[in-house]
Order: sequence, then structure tokens, then C-alpha cells
Amino acid sequence: MRHTLSLKAVGHATSLFLAITFVLCVCFDLLFPSRAMYQSWQALLPGFHWISWRSFLLGVVESYVYGWYATLIWVPIYNVSAQREKQ
Repeated sequence: MRHTLSLKAVGHATSLFLAITFVLCVCFDLLFPSRAMYQSWQALLPGFHWISWRSFLLGVVESYVYGWYATLIWVPIYNVSAQREKQ
């Protein structure tokens, strides 16, 4: 039985999750401005300003990149840990 994770599969899944979450949060902020959390996005995503198409697309791209960043750290740690446990 294989206990390793695919870097490519986890990378795309995590990145898409974060990009979709960003889009949903922006939609929520537009629908409910009194509950907006765009200040958090401005702190987390360099260059993101509320709201223009350019800034929105930059936020989606940066969210996707953050997903790959997390994956490139987490998956190798998991795979090494799983390999050691198997021995």
C-alpha cells in the first residue's frame, strides 16, 4: 500500500481551494459590506487593494501561489513521516 501523497495533486487541490475561498470571500464582502474582511486580504496578499479587476485577479493568483507554497512544504514532510512510520 502506498502512503505517499502526490505533490501535483495536492498542490492543485490546495491552490484551487484557496483561490475559490478568496473568490467566495470577495463575493461575501460585496454582498455584506458591514461584515467585510477585505482588510485581512490586504494584509495577506501583497498588492491587493479593495477592489478593482486587476486587484481581484492578483488576489486569485496570489491565493493559488500560496496553495503551492503550503503544498511544497507540507507534502514532503508528510511523505517522509509516512515513510519512517512504515519502516
